[in-house]
Amino acid sequence: MFSKRKLSTHALAGVLFSICFAVGTIRAQVTASVSGRVEDSSGAALPGATVTVTSLETGAGRTVSTGEAGTYRVLSLPVGRYEVRAELAGFKAALQTGVSLAIGEQGVVNLKLEVGAVQEQVTVIGEASVVNTTTASVSGLVGEREVKDLPLNGRSFDNLITLNPGAVNYSALKSGPSVGSGEGAYFTVAGRRPYDNLFLLNGIEYTGSSNIGITLGGVSGQLLGIDAVREFNVVSDTYSAEYGKRAGGQVRVVTQSGSNQLHGAGFEFLRNSALDARNFFDRKAQPTDPRLPPFRRNQFGGSLGGPIKQDKMFLFGNYEGFRHSLGLSNIAFVPDNDARQGLLPCGVIYTAAADRTANCANLNAPVRVPNLDSRMLRFMRLWPESNAPEVVANGLATGVAQNFNNPVQTIREDFGTARFDMNVSNKDTFSTAATVDDGHNISPLTNPFFGTIALLRSQVYSAQETHVFSPQLLNTVRAGFSRAAFNFDSPALDPTLPPDITLFAGKPPGPIVIGGASAAAVNSITSAGGGISGRLWNTRNLFSGSDDVQLVRGKHQFSFGAWFQRIQVNANSAARNYGEADFASLLTFLQGITTNWVGTPNRTFMYWRSMEGAWYVQDIMQLRPNLTLRAGLRDEFTNGWNEKYGRASQYVPDANGVLTSDPVTNTTHIGKSTFL
Repeated sequence: MFSKRKLSTHALAGVLFSICFAVGTIRAQVTASVSGRVEDSSGAALPGATVTVTSLETGAGRTVSTGEAGTYRVLSLPVGRYEVRAELAGFKAALQTGVSLAIGEQGVVNLKLEVGAVQEQVTVIGEASVVNTTTASVSGLVGEREVKDLPLNGRSFDNLITLNPGAVNYSALKSGPSVGSGEGAYFTVAGRRPYDNLFLLNGIEYTGSSNIGITLGGVSGQLLGIDAVREFNVVSDTYSAEYGKRAGGQVRVVTQSGSNQLHGAGFEFLRNSALDARNFFDRKAQPTDPRLPPFRRNQFGGSLGGPIKQDKMFLFGNYEGFRHSLGLSNIAFVPDNDARQGLLPCGVIYTAAADRTANCANLNAPVRVPNLDSRMLRFMRLWPESNAPEVVANGLATGVAQNFNNPVQTIREDFGTARFDMNVSNKDTFSTAATVDDGHNISPLTNPFFGTIALLRSQVYSAQETHVFSPQLLNTVRAGFSRAAFNFDSPALDPTLPPDITLFAGKPPGPIVIGGASAAAVNSITSAGGGISGRLWNTRNLFSGSDDVQLVRGKHQFSFGAWFQRIQVNANSAARNYGEADFASLLTFLQGITTNWVGTPNRTFMYWRSMEGAWYVQDIMQLRPNLTLRAGLRDEFTNGWNEKYGRASQYVPDANGVLTSDPVTNTTHIGKSTFL
């Protein structure tokens, strides 16, 4: 029974050198900050100096003044390249160019002023060494250069996550849905489970559609849009109070934005089978068939960004298309031509020595199956005819033959993103972004008459506004929506199959398993019918919002914030809704004797709802240039999972003791939250 509940976690920490706590990211730091100290040539602090940080890409600038200790902080800056200028009456101005700030970075830029007129300026040209000494977070950055220059097989930028310490690609070891069926690659960070990772796109949670395999990815099994990614950061440990929700790695992605310079790119990548070698099992069914199963993959697209109005409004857009056609090399184990007529080798029908002596003059001779259920012969149409030799075990025929087949897998995926940035005034900046990934995957099974069809559409929309009340006080408001809709089906791909050969009237054939599912057993037949999942769909909607305030007072940097998220998961996950019939052997199949029968023809659609939220306070104290103290408190809460119509609340045994769920809304509203 599901009922409304509340969970709360509290974290309090105050330890030297910025000990951080809690996990996951509640505020999703997709910006950067810069701080430092302004001093004279002797090393003495210069209070009251004016420090201006200006973007070299958009021209936006922020101005602050140094405190009594000569220190300054500029918070919540978009990632990018900057110049830092400091000036004070009686001193030459100092300008540091080439300051690159990455996502989540708290850079430190110290400046020295020499005695002289303000009109004079000392300029340091070149890449500034921005050393992050104010946070103890364990993280790794994959910057713009790495994203663009490192070679990737398939252009799936999430493969670069493994460049970070403690990150391992877990895809080959997972037991959940396979890559290519609507799930992306799995990663474990710092030994934590892949489910615990959190992906954020421009500060908004980006998730897969499944409750179990939430890793984002398209039907191609890849995460497209590498040209739209500016950089991403993976945080694994030692988080501060603004972080929460999940215990794994934090993968924070920032998309490209427009700038004062027009920039763009176009590309086309092609892979095919022109120079491939033939697989041993790629047999030609007909002399006119091609030498190799077809293979062709195209990835194409382009990006364009630039100003709508210089120093004011900017726009960036990106599109990437993925087209894939691959002939698979399959070996199916099918009933041989005699079995399709109700005949099996005598040695298969009679296994005891005495029975063989009495009934079999030749153990390999085909004999009519005793107690044959003639209705089962119709189901032989669910397997292709053999085109390869009989399977022999210990010199004896088995009634099983091989079928070499090369069905074609086809994948179409389209990815697009757009971002708009605006410097509203010297106190306000606004940005909004939209990302859509839409795909379609048709993958034949080993039995080429059947396959899986996966449709996936992911969307992420975000908007952010930052207002500077004063050089010491700013506020950032962020809202976003993400959606992942996954539709999975396992129909018959052969249009010539009679529609009445099925386990449930009006539905495609469900799995028919003979002798187990392993082709290693000589009496095992490649299953007919679709997969056990049948037809499933899952839609996951996340509505998120946050508000964060940052205040600088002397040596203190205070942070306050609140975050909320409404989760909707609309799902039909009842497996075997096309039915499943299991048989011990080919003999019992022809006799119509099942060992197991499962079916859920009437599915119950579930509409899960949950509310999550958190608030935090934090103080970062710069006690000395080499000593930082961080203390904070965070509270998380949730009302738990609830079914919108209370359909998950009643489990009643029937006359046979089988548990059944009442799909009708119950009158007592058990399992339904009052917040829904």
